[in-house]
Amino acid sequence: MAKTLRRLSRVDRERLAAATRALPDGDVRPLKGKPGEWRLRVGDWRLRFHRDDAERVIDILLVASRGAAYRD
Repeated sequence: MAKTLRRLSRVDRERLAAATRALPDGDVRPLKGKPGEWRLRVGDWRLRFHRDDAERVIDILLVASRGAAYRD
């Protein structure tokens, strides 16, 4: 994931960072077929994450382009 972030433009990195700081606000939806996983849409980028509301923890699992974010 760090390698993907380094390859992004500065503008995209800043947008993703701002959207991550604003979680759980934003375009956030649960993923079907993947219990406990959520996705955040930021332009053409998708951020997949797991959130634990009890502990107020968000684990980022994947940062990928829209087309690659849902392939397993």
